[in-house]
Amino acid sequence: MAKLSTQDRQALLAKIQADFDARLAALAADPLQWIEFIEQVAIFGAHYSVNNQILLMLQAEERGITPRYFLPYGRKDRTTGWLSHGRQVRPGERAFRIWAPITRRPSEQDAQQWEAEGRTVRREQDGRPAVQVVGFSLAATFDISQTDGAAFTPPTVQYKRRIQAAGGRAPELLTGDDPTGAYDDLVGLITAAGYTFELAAPGSPYLGAKNGVTVTGPGVHVVKVRDDISTAQRTKTTVHELAHIRCGHTAGAQAGGDLHRGRQETEAESVAHIVCTALGLDSRAYSDAYVLGWADGDLDLVKSCATTVLRVARQILHDLTPSPAPLEPHPAADDASPAGDSSTAR
Repeated sequence: MAKLSTQDRQALLAKIQADFDARLAALAADPLQWIEFIEQVAIFGAHYSVNNQILLMLQAEERGITPRYFLPYGRKDRTTGWLSHGRQVRPGERAFRIWAPITRRPSEQDAQQWEAEGRTVRREQDGRPAVQVVGFSLAATFDISQTDGAAFTPPTVQYKRRIQAAGGRAPELLTGDDPTGAYDDLVGLITAAGYTFELAAPGSPYLGAKNGVTVTGPGVHVVKVRDDISTAQRTKTTVHELAHIRCGHTAGAQAGGDLHRGRQETEAESVAHIVCTALGLDSRAYSDAYVLGWADGDLDLVKSCATTVLRVARQILHDLTPSPAPLEPHPAADDASPAGDSSTAR
């Protein structure tokens, strides 16, 4: 951004803000727009914040391309970005822009002033202000289609799990109803959250005619999934119920209460769709959003919902990733923004 004049930079920021607001309004008004948004999130992976997801989508649409995987150009010592993978951004390629966090350690005086203004200041154990996000700036990143060089396979969760299953080798694509191999791990995440997991017959208590149900109440913490559905559907439903737990839908719920309404159902189904797609399970049978009433034009609601969906999907994918390597391919703006400044999309 250093090459832009002040006037050009202000014009670019104004355009980004206007495009962001227009896309957010479309998501709030039309369930189909939400489904398209979740489909694209599943392609990108849940690495990015809501704001960067929308920002990348808008730029890709303007260029008429379907992006696959983003990294920055890389340092000259070839330790970061595409250069660290033996790939070079082709001359003349135009960068995609994302919001990247600016971090620094504030002085004690700055920290006290921020706290007086009601802002949260993270501190280390000795009370010293910790290094934290103090703002955001536009940073450059490039899609793999803009690069040449050594072979590169995006390190998706699906790819990492397949390598683990094959003892370190990249195997053939898995076949069968459920290609993910993630079902047992998903059940483990549910039980680790304090829930009993049961495969149950249709019509059994709590489950009734549902594919799955999560029940929380005095002495009852149970997830039930139908025992007569396909293995693919079993895995998708299990992700859905885990999403209810991770999204906080069970907080304060009563045993036997219906957790599958409105926003809660949209969030859980959206998380399940992202996670299943990232794992290699086709879950495009996705009509639920059309009957949920959606957000009725409420921009704050749709952004809050999108933030929750991406946060929970990212958490689940992280927990299902065999390698301890982080999912984020580059520094990206967190979903949280500095307090006291909500005027700019981040």
